[in-house]
Amino acid sequence: MTDGLAALTAALRAQGTRVGVGELLTAHNALASVDASSREDARLALRAVLCSSRDDLERFDAAFVGAFGEPAAPGEWESLSELGAIARAVLPRAGVPGPPGGDQRGAREPAPVPAAWSDVELLRHKDFAAYDEAELALAHQLIVELARRGPTRLSRRARPSRRRGHQPDLRRILRASLRTAGDPVHRHWRAPSRRPRPLVLVCDVSGSMSAYARMLLQYLQAAVAARRRVEAFAFGTRLTRITNELCGRDPDRALQRATEAVADFAGGTRIGAALAELNRVHGRRVGRGAVVVVLSDGWDRGEPELLAAEMARLRRSAYRLVWLNPLAAHPDFEPLTRGMRAAIPYADELLAGNSLASLEELAVILEEI
Repeated sequence: MTDGLAALTAALRAQGTRVGVGELLTAHNALASVDASSREDARLALRAVLCSSRDDLERFDAAFVGAFGEPAAPGEWESLSELGAIARAVLPRAGVPGPPGGDQRGAREPAPVPAAWSDVELLRHKDFAAYDEAELALAHQLIVELARRGPTRLSRRARPSRRRGHQPDLRRILRASLRTAGDPVHRHWRAPSRRPRPLVLVCDVSGSMSAYARMLLQYLQAAVAARRRVEAFAFGTRLTRITNELCGRDPDRALQRATEAVADFAGGTRIGAALAELNRVHGRRVGRGAVVVVLSDGWDRGEPELLAAEMARLRRSAYRLVWLNPLAAHPDFEPLTRGMRAAIPYADELLAGNSLASLEELAVILEEI
């Protein structure tokens, strides 16, 4: 039964359900608390502890059949008859009441167990190009969490505050004094507030970036869906604005719309021409004060002088310019290509966009801006 529960939780993780070691131990407790010889009781108990959303219910039914097989015909329940005894053997104190009065000081201390591995920790530093389908589904949830973190700036509008030392709110003080015969008895304060800073994401979808474009486009879609004032672009030989295509609640349909909108997907690369169109055609959307993030490996078939000129122009209008290059993750990386040598002098940060750890590093930088 322990192997069956391990197979069940592994199948759920492969479908994107958040199931860890804690849920696995809770599943053992659940089986020890019901009549485990009944397949239906065992199924309902496991579903209650392993499913945390409505989408998990359908995934659980398929994973349960895959781990324990189809329901047996009448008279073939011998395989489940010893399920309760096995579960209680794994957790011998399950269901045993504690000392009277709820005092657990005399209870036996739990035996230490070795630390378990984590799917999340394994994926943090794994290269996007080495992901399989199950890891892509698990990484999507982590990318959504990272995309919620972005740059902010001080707003001209202040917010009410109870903390002394902030700017006095004269309007509220005067309005409150009308209740006390004109005496300003009650003090009110206003504190500075923050608003989202514009974020522009420019992703390279050429042939040399095909191993990373899928995951990076997922990051673009999650950022557009999670935050305000985010613009998304994709480029190969030309620039395509995909902000509207990436909007929506269904990420799969949004990515499909964006892929169909990009005519030069997995083609050549002309970074200088793409940035020139970004500066001139979409300059108002970029605006002054935006944080621009370019996700590209720097392989450019255009002229490096054009790329350097457009990077200089983009740097003058942007608040911060960050470049993510998946090749920078290699310890021996050097910017030897013509594109990278022309672009690096104008970039404020150069990061490796090849893993979740690099995207987390980007999120930290964006929050500190």
